[in-house]
Formats: sequence, structure tokens, C-alpha cells
Amino acid sequence: MTAAFLVCPLCAGPFDIQNGVWRCTAGHTFDVAREGYVNLLPAHHKHSKDPGDRPESLQARRAFLDAGHYAPLRAALVERLSALRPTGLLDIGCGEGYYTAAMAAQASTTVGLDIAKPAIRLAAKRHSGITWVVGSGARLPVASESVDVICTLFTPLHEAEMARVLRPGGRVLMVTPDAAHLHDLRAALFDVVEPHEPEKFRKGFEPLFEFVDQQAVRYPLALSPRDVNLLLEMTPYAWKARPERRVELEAREAGLQTEAAFSMLEFTKTPAPAR
Repeated sequence: MTAAFLVCPLCAGPFDIQNGVWRCTAGHTFDVAREGYVNLLPAHHKHSKDPGDRPESLQARRAFLDAGHYAPLRAALVERLSALRPTGLLDIGCGEGYYTAAMAAQASTTVGLDIAKPAIRLAAKRHSGITWVVGSGARLPVASESVDVICTLFTPLHEAEMARVLRPGGRVLMVTPDAAHLHDLRAALFDVVEPHEPEKFRKGFEPLFEFVDQQAVRYPLALSPRDVNLLLEMTPYAWKARPERRVELEAREAGLQTEAAFSMLEFTKTPAPAR
């Protein structure tokens, strides 16, 4: 485990690691947990007692992802990173580490960060060789201009913080659902199905970033009844849909045929104005 480009969340000082303790130059200390992660989320930076995804949702997501349903998306991310060849990679909102672990082979140093402690605990238990951190994307415990590539999948965006920690010319790879993602599932749950709008994120990245590329990843998805249950548990659909619609969907013995559709957007940090 290495401090890499991480800094103290209280004073932004660099860390020294000795005997399982991270100590910054100002004397703030953070212990490495038994599972191998470090918690860099001070209590006063939280907006709730247990922020982030629920343990039940995380377990459902791990089971769903382990079944390979989103493996094509993971492969597309790895392929793109292999072209970028980053020295330092930061995965914001890494969850239980499914994508981070695969992407780490393309970088010299990888940090997976999530605000949910249960997610980081799961990730650290399974995947070694990665620095796992409980932290906030809104206040990254990361040194300014220290990271080559940031990946962020299906998580709230804090563009100014990402721009701060990226080196000049650094890249952001952002993944969001494409227009038709899980259309048949959503049609079974809701009277009106609003298409996802990945292009709306491009405006949010201006003027701190310049748009580079947008890649679609689409493929058919055959879901068993168990897969449907896991998918509902790991998404907001579990509480947005009317209960009777969910019960009806989960009762389908044949499961569900739908489409996975993702949009991977790439941005580069806008150069600072010449002085």
C-alpha cells in the first residue's frame, strides 16, 4: 500500500507510512484497516452517518458484475486506458472494485476511492496491489496536478476537483448510461421511460475540460429472474418503481431480454492561460 499522490484531508500535507499508520507532516494520523484500506473521510466532511451505497446494494452489484453482464464495458475501459498508459490512475466512486481491478494493470499506480466504507472494505478484501481509500469526490484527498487519468463510472461529478488534481493534459474517462440502456427493464417498471442523455454532461465539463471523444458500448443482455432481482437491488429502480410493478417483473419465469448501452466520454484538462 502506498500513499502515491494522496494527501491529508485535513491539511493537504504529504504522508509518511510506517507500521500501518499514515502520518502527515502536521501530525494528523490515519490507521490502515485490517482489510488494507485507509479512511481519509473526516467525520465533519460527511453529510450522513453512513454515506454511499448500502451493503445490500453492494453485495447485489458484486454478484451481478461477477456474472459478467458488464464485462464488455470493462474491456472497453481497459482498451482505452492501454492507449493512454497512465502513470497515476484515480478511480472515483470505485465501489467494490470490479472495474478498478481490471484497469489497474494499465497504470503504474492506482487508487480506488469511494465514499462508502462498505464498498472499499469489499474491494480491499478481494483486490491487492491497489490503494483503496474511503474519501469524498467533492473534497479529494489528492495533491493538485498529480494524477494522469481519472475514471468515474455512474457517480456524481465534481468537475472542479477533478481539474485540480489532474496534471496538465490529464484525461477524464467518464461512463454514463446511453439513451437505450435497460430500456425494456425500465418500460416494465415505469409508465414513461425517459431516455438517458449522456451528452448533457459535456456542458458541465466546460470550460475546465475540452471534449476529446465519445464511444458507445452496446450489446444485448439476457437476464435470468435472479439477475433481474440483483439489478433492481443495485440501482435506484429498487425504490423509484411502484412495488407492484417490481413484483410483477421479478415474477417473470423467463427473465428479461434487454440491452446494455453505455457512453464513455473522454475529456482533457484545458491548458492554463499563458501568463
